[in-house]
Amino acid sequence: MEYLDFELPIKELEDQLDKCQVIGQESDVDVTATCEQITKKLEETKKDIYKNLTAWQRVQMSRHPNRPYVLEHITNLTDGTFLEMFGDRNFKDDKAMVGGLGRIGGQSFMIVGQQKGINTKMRQYRNFGMANPEGYRKALRLMKMAEKFGIPVLTLVDTPGAYPGLEAEERGQGEAIARNILEMIRLKVPIITVIVGEGASGGALGIGVGDKVYMMENTWYSVISPESCSSILWRSWEFKEQAAEALKLTAIDMKRQNLVDDIIPEPLGGAHRDKETAFNSVKEYVLKGFNQLKDLSTTELVSQRMDKYSKMGEFKE
Repeated sequence: MEYLDFELPIKELEDQLDKCQVIGQESDVDVTATCEQITKKLEETKKDIYKNLTAWQRVQMSRHPNRPYVLEHITNLTDGTFLEMFGDRNFKDDKAMVGGLGRIGGQSFMIVGQQKGINTKMRQYRNFGMANPEGYRKALRLMKMAEKFGIPVLTLVDTPGAYPGLEAEERGQGEAIARNILEMIRLKVPIITVIVGEGASGGALGIGVGDKVYMMENTWYSVISPESCSSILWRSWEFKEQAAEALKLTAIDMKRQNLVDDIIPEPLGGAHRDKETAFNSVKEYVLKGFNQLKDLSTTELVSQRMDKYSKMGEFKE
């Protein structure tokens, strides 16, 4: 298990508990009381740290190297029934964007999401979860296929942003994202979106338009990353913590501003601490959202979705 800087007090206590247990196993000394004291202190420390996370610490949690990525979510949500589909039928297959059919709780879904990769080699292969235009066009192709056959769509968002390279711009990155937003707004099947990691900029919004939009507890969703915001405002990354607070990018902030529908709770310490519980929570919310949408007519579905996004950004002086 890897630890973030603010988790070091937890690491120290866990190391002490391990040593205490080893001493008890390798000698005749009764260390039961000591181990219980350390365990109690460990639980108190965890609660104190994780219940009072700052916005920047939430960002760090969303990037934790042990946090489950999209394909891991898909595999567990679909119990191995996922059939991946490839290519945008125009340029090539984008490995940063994955998609295909799978069954969740007996219901078929077209599932689309960004995959970052679990090690250096895989991250390069997946372009660190930063999709090119062909990735967004692949996602749209699959969503239109789902619409044709009346299959609901599930999108899983985890990206530091769309790929900003010259070749991506040459192939129409902005147009591809804008086209997805337009088409998703008027898609005639239910769309459920879950932010499972980072939700940065238009790269996230390109598959982020949904009838139900959920955020996992330790994720973030914003027009810009704290580092980029800091570099623009202060010409330095040193102010990323202040930027994170100002951006109001946490799940709690987004729910308070009615930009997402609900927050999916995570196990104490984050999704990586108890992946099975995290996967079950996501599945529960996905199915709950679908059950709320499945009986709506196409007209009601599209109308409610348009109204939902039209109201965003309204304010009273």
